[in-house]
Amino acid sequence: MEMVGDLSYEEKLLLFMERINAGEKIEADDWMPDEYRHALIKLISMHGISEIMGALPEKEWVPKAPSLRRKLGIMAKVQDEMGHGQLLLRVTEDLMEPLGKNREDIITDLLNGDLKFHNVFHMEAPSWADAGIIGWLVDGAAIMTQTNMLGASYGPYSRALHRICAEEVFHAQHGESIIMALAEGSEEQNAMIQDALNRWWPSLLMFFGPATAATTGSSKQDITIKYKIRTKTNEQLRQDFFTKYIPRVQSLGLKIPDETLKFIEEKGEWVYRQPDWSEFKKIISNQGPKSQSRLQLRRLAFENNAWVREALG
Repeated sequence: MEMVGDLSYEEKLLLFMERINAGEKIEADDWMPDEYRHALIKLISMHGISEIMGALPEKEWVPKAPSLRRKLGIMAKVQDEMGHGQLLLRVTEDLMEPLGKNREDIITDLLNGDLKFHNVFHMEAPSWADAGIIGWLVDGAAIMTQTNMLGASYGPYSRALHRICAEEVFHAQHGESIIMALAEGSEEQNAMIQDALNRWWPSLLMFFGPATAATTGSSKQDITIKYKIRTKTNEQLRQDFFTKYIPRVQSLGLKIPDETLKFIEEKGEWVYRQPDWSEFKKIISNQGPKSQSRLQLRRLAFENNAWVREALG
């Protein structure tokens, strides 16, 4: 039996689970099982990198925003997202320190293709309505995912999420403001929103991940629920998203691009057409429409700022 200090590994694990089940927070310098540490590293590094990569589709619209007010709004949002990424990478770095790794290793993993970022940020944003849909619905989906982890058993992540979610609410309102302005505009502007919604709908379905591990061969959601990092499954979050946003989308006269979509009262759930999960795996493997061009931007930034890391080192 493996010994950890004066206690066996099994005894340590039992005490650890008792702390979690009692609602205690685990801190960076506390003992934790390897499975817990690696699950956190994978989750938080992906979240942090996704915040950074997620700023890129909207960054493209900073010089093209239709007014100075809109330009300032989307610029502030991009700055917030980058700040969220830096905060989360710092949280991840504390977890990686016992493994002899740091923040630079996270970026290296991203550029090597070993660290994935969220499927939605591999996609194109060709119109101003896309910027609105990202802020309104993509950030809305993100808020649902992140508020599900506000009570995460890992203290540093829980505290970071409280700050991030407070700012994400403003981001969703920013996106909704763009969509409402377009919805009150011309037929052409209304058609622009519908076109953007059609383009983003499959990505929004994929946002929460597959319902079962069998789809991707991953049991990450089971591990995070086991350790009380989050409380709801991927499918529960997707259903919550439908309930909140489908009525709002339809109230604008927009059509959800799924003729099978309906709410089953008896079951209390939405029925919908499944997205192409093989396409999901392809996208998150950096084969999406904008994957390589956005990675190249990060690669250039990493190379051009090497002198700063050298000076600080």
